[in-house]
Amino acid sequence: MKYILIFIITTFSFYLIGQDSLGFESQDYQKMKWFDEAKLGIFIHWGIYAVDGVSESWSFFNGDISHEDYLKQLNEFDASDYRPDHWVDLIQKSGAKYSVITSRHHDGFALWNTKYGNLNAVEHASVKKDVLSPFIIELKKAGIKTGLYYSLPDWSHPEYTNHTKKIKRYIIKDEPERWAKYQSYYMGQLAELKLAYDPDLWWFDGDWEHNAAEWDVNAIKSFLTINRSEVIFNSRLNEQGDYSTPEIGLPVRRPSSRYWELCMTMNDSWGNQPKDRHYKSPQQVMDVFVDCLSKGGNLLLDIGPMANGQIPPKQVKILEELGRWTQKHEKAIYETIGGIPYDYYYGPNSLSKDSTSLFLYVRDIPRDGKISLKGISNKIKKISVIGSGNTLDFDLISHLWWSSYPGILYIDLPLSEMDENYTVIAIELEGAIELYID
Repeated sequence: MKYILIFIITTFSFYLIGQDSLGFESQDYQKMKWFDEAKLGIFIHWGIYAVDGVSESWSFFNGDISHEDYLKQLNEFDASDYRPDHWVDLIQKSGAKYSVITSRHHDGFALWNTKYGNLNAVEHASVKKDVLSPFIIELKKAGIKTGLYYSLPDWSHPEYTNHTKKIKRYIIKDEPERWAKYQSYYMGQLAELKLAYDPDLWWFDGDWEHNAAEWDVNAIKSFLTINRSEVIFNSRLNEQGDYSTPEIGLPVRRPSSRYWELCMTMNDSWGNQPKDRHYKSPQQVMDVFVDCLSKGGNLLLDIGPMANGQIPPKQVKILEELGRWTQKHEKAIYETIGGIPYDYYYGPNSLSKDSTSLFLYVRDIPRDGKISLKGISNKIKKISVIGSGNTLDFDLISHLWWSSYPGILYIDLPLSEMDENYTVIAIELEGAIELYID
């Protein structure tokens, strides 16, 4: 006996999680809706490490340079060509719907005028001004969702447990009063950030150095959700967040998390490191992006501005190329869910939220100029090219009246209008997609 698997009950159920049996969206889905639809975000790592082009915080933690030499970069962090409006314009043109910036990394250097600690842009760097606020203002003006990265550890702070890989200041159980002082420090900074910027998303980091009880994750989340119950947290609060955050490595299989985001660099470095010339090509970045779309996740793509505030030209080019593609293919990006398994289509794909349209991302042209799709039990209403709307011819083979097998669909590619990166083919179906299994 043959069976038909209704896709909405299986893979599409990832989307249905968070909705009750009557079809009303749950509070969780309402909170996560903008994130779910954003698909692309821009990560920004900016700090004093951009001066000498060393690894952000890790360069002194791992002993590559001394802490003293690392802090000397404060004298040349001048942001002399910093134009936050240009940053936001580029982010918007890339097609990104949110941006996350490092308000403070593990080195303790804060981009805003904090009253806590002894390392901030206004009092201790040559720039002598708050460089976080102007960017947040421009983001909000442009309607781009705002995310703040905040490192729980501060390896420069005298009351924090760890200083470097080899130097540990103390153990919490031995000196709990010192840990209490450090907690007051980071809670004070979080209060400043909440009051000044009221972000849509908190992107924490460094949680691995202590457990949830030591960080007092419940207190952090309770405080940051006061009058802001819909604010989103990443998973780096000892896994007590709203979505998972794989780093650098694109998941080979679709993550089990309902919501997830791959954070990835353009070369091999988060911050500005001119010696790192191992850049991904615009095509390779798009390969990763469409794979994220296919697996129902987001891409948080990183840029590392220079100490003067300029974005490296190679990074600008990648964002511009990405923007060209996203503007052309909006329909097949933002309001989609993860696609169908590889068994049915040999390539990345996604579905419309109602599962009645299938989007195929075509990177290369097969020898016969056709792509194949099998095991789709629905009748086909229309096949067209996203961007132009031109309809495409197709042929159905191995579909006989006496068999329940739905056949193999061959689609003629639009050879005269193939996109230089990915051509997107839209298949409109009668009803929610139904996948055949034997």
